[in-house]
Amino acid sequence: MTSKVIALGGFGAEHRLMRNILILVLVAFTGLTALAVSAHGLSGIFGPLLANAAGLQVLVDLMIALALFLVWMWRDARRLHRNPWPWLALTLAAGSFGPLLYLLTRRPELEVGA
Repeated sequence: MTSKVIALGGFGAEHRLMRNILILVLVAFTGLTALAVSAHGLSGIFGPLLANAAGLQVLVDLMIALALFLVWMWRDARRLHRNPWPWLALTLAAGSFGPLLYLLTRRPELEVGA
């Protein structure tokens, strides 16, 4: 037996909750990013990450997590007939903003047996 995934037209309660959580995280992260950039500039954000092994470990961990998400996002976007390139470019340029916005704009799905 095979199954196929179809996009739902409506939004269920679980999808609305997840969307609200994503919006909250995006707004909070945007505020934190704006505060950090205005107070320290981009070099002030990345400088400490490159200053010692502890900071470098955090940076490499973030890069690994984003790389794993990029692979998933590429496959998911292609499967859902979405253009993955804007999301990949945004993730490479702006980090977590790419995945957050991708998930926020992703349509809910329903798996049905065929």
